[in-house]
Amino acid sequence: MQVKIEVGNKDVEVIIKCPEVTDEIRKLEHLMNIQARRITCIKEGITYLISASDVLYFESVDKRSFLYTEDDVYELSLRLYAIDEMLSDLGFIRNSKSQVININKIKRICPDFSGRIEAAMENGEKLIISRQYAKLFKERLGIR
Repeated sequence: MQVKIEVGNKDVEVIIKCPEVTDEIRKLEHLMNIQARRITCIKEGITYLISASDVLYFESVDKRSFLYTEDDVYELSLRLYAIDEMLSDLGFIRNSKSQVININKIKRICPDFSGRIEAAMENGEKLIISRQYAKLFKERLGIR
């Protein structure tokens, strides 16, 4: 595989030339799509554009939605169902009624009591995948 960077173009463009589309090529395309997608959110009155690849999870608390990165928490106006629909193709999945998790940021998982799953995120935070969403979660990860 070759990587070539041309400086001086007006726009950023990524073209993948390959003899056939393999799983490796699909993963590369997926990573590029994640990096390109940004979410508008607010922290202390300032609007930020956060890349989907930096998001650990989203959470809804008291009818307000929050975006969590490794270091910060931001508020956003989107509801969880909209976030779930908008980002499901990028590895985000509902893990409970109040959270949508980025499966690309999970470091490890282990079974918990009564059919739940505990997911340890890259920053060390632990989230619970509820029984209601555990089956879909396992399917998305390709485990039994």
